[in-house]
Amino acid sequence: MSRNKSVPGIRRGVVELALLGLLADDPRYGQQIVDELAEHPALALTSGTVYPLVSRLLKDGLIASTWQESPAGPPRKVYHLTDAGIERLSDLTAAWRLVRDGVDQILKEKR
Repeated sequence: MSRNKSVPGIRRGVVELALLGLLADDPRYGQQIVDELAEHPALALTSGTVYPLVSRLLKDGLIASTWQESPAGPPRKVYHLTDAGIERLSDLTAAWRLVRDGVDQILKEKR
């Protein structure tokens, strides 16, 4: 399998972690989330992919939204972590580190 074809499968499993990680710093509006994920090519997603994930996280109570005045244009809906989202981020971060460390160890052994 080519490297390019394998990246989306791996990426799917970490997008929630990345999105929650972005919101851990500061609240963000939807397009800001899309733009900041795009700064990391392996995590670049369209708004058509990000917004359904945001909707699911809202429904699951992991994030919440508020309206914020915009310096230019209409108010924007901004998203922030809830207490449940902070806990989920902590759990996913711990799981990510275990998986990452395990894969790193296997790859080192293969060299």
